[in-house]
Amino acid sequence: MPKLKIFVGTMYGGALDVAEQVQPLFEDAGYEVEIFDQPTLADLTDTPTDLALFCVSTTGSGDVPGNMVPFVRELDARSPGLTELRYGMIALGDGSYVDSFCGAGRSLDERLQGQGATRLGERLEIDAMETFMADDAAIPWVEEWIATQQLKVA
Repeated sequence: MPKLKIFVGTMYGGALDVAEQVQPLFEDAGYEVEIFDQPTLADLTDTPTDLALFCVSTTGSGDVPGNMVPFVRELDARSPGLTELRYGMIALGDGSYVDSFCGAGRSLDERLQGQGATRLGERLEIDAMETFMADDAAIPWVEEWIATQQLKVA
């Protein structure tokens, strides 16, 4: 059974809630799913990752939440090369912060691509000013992502 790892960057739990809400969709598609709410680079690189999903909220001036800082620092320091990684990105932000809207997800996306990783499809950006419950936007996006990227294995 292929493995999907969901990496969560969250400040108040919204991104973790999204991860937990979409987990059954991937299980139904035939994946063994593991959620990392204190992610490290080792979680990504030390065991095979068939597919990854990043659920990342934005804090401050476009910053990565504190629980994801070690992952990002290790990624920047080690430059592991992630040419085999296929991933999706769900970025959460607040549209009233025009210059830094979804900044954490956007910058992580650039870092991953800079390491040779391949994002499948478009990044989902969820605006807290427009969508009260982020999973209301994430669930249909994941359903469509699984279908359009032909990710179903079961």
